[in-house]
Amino acid sequence: MNMNVKLLALSAFLLLFACGCKPETSSANPNTNANANVKSSPAIESNTASAERSPSNCSLRRDVAPVLYGLKLGMTPDEVLALFPGSKDDADVKSRLARPPSQFGGSELVIHPQKYEGKDKFPGIDHINFSFLDGRAHTVNVGYTGPAYSHVDEFINKFVTGSTLPAADQWQAYPGLDTQMKTLTCQDFEVRVFAGGEGGKLNYVLLTDLEAEKKLKDRRAKARAQATPTPGQ
Repeated sequence: MNMNVKLLALSAFLLLFACGCKPETSSANPNTNANANVKSSPAIESNTASAERSPSNCSLRRDVAPVLYGLKLGMTPDEVLALFPGSKDDADVKSRLARPPSQFGGSELVIHPQKYEGKDKFPGIDHINFSFLDGRAHTVNVGYTGPAYSHVDEFINKFVTGSTLPAADQWQAYPGLDTQMKTLTCQDFEVRVFAGGEGGKLNYVLLTDLEAEKKLKDRRAKARAQATPTPGQ
């Protein structure tokens, strides 16, 4: 290798190191879907692992988890699509439903309510992301088009109106994003609310079935353990 080639290789390495670049990896992230042109929050783009979750601060069970515009945890894809007339004929939806589940039993679906009949039932909603485990929704992420809130508490208190969920002062703020994101961790479900983006265009509400999430994590851990050779092999 001549000197010019060496210098070029060294320069490329230093540039990669300086920008912190890394190869892309696939993910079952419920908040991202490049093909569907879904907006994602710059703050949190994935459902944070249980290791970072605070102890339960809510005694409610999943049977009283929020129902968002008829959507709730545990729904099947068919039950979801029934709420959006015309969605079964959408090419993007059909393509995603045709994909086999992941090795852990997971699948995803993205709905843009404004494309279908009955869109007036979903005012101010840009997209809804679903993650399914064994054919049941284990996360439901509703992305809004606004409005802007000066503090996430305003969004939460509006969201919990008429429900059994506690007021915003009983939710836990996310470190570093105290005015933008809070989480309510109940016995077997979690609700996360984020307020941000220009005009509130990154606002979202994320529902998570904690029992299903634990099942998914256990499957991944088991797969990693089986893939790791034991000493002496």
